[in-house]
Amino acid sequence: MIKKSLIALAAMLFSASAWAHMCPTLMGDIDQALEDDTTVAEVDESTLEEVRDLRARGEEAHQAGDHDESVALLEEAKEKLGLM
Repeated sequence: MIKKSLIALAAMLFSASAWAHMCPTLMGDIDQALEDDTTVAEVDESTLEEVRDLRARGEEAHQAGDHDESVALLEEAKEKLGLM
């Protein structure tokens, strides 16, 4: 029983670490797309504002340690840019 509990704990810790490392990659993808004139030209200004807001909120969540929320916000931003 203890062995199963330790395995479950290790899996939870590993998955939290994986989410934490995913956030900067997602932010980088969004930043790169926002710098690309072709991508920006294909998206209307109100959507770009939403993307910038989602990206900022995603970074705040990441810095606060809420990686699940960060990933959700950043993936939504990527979706709005047509990157997913």
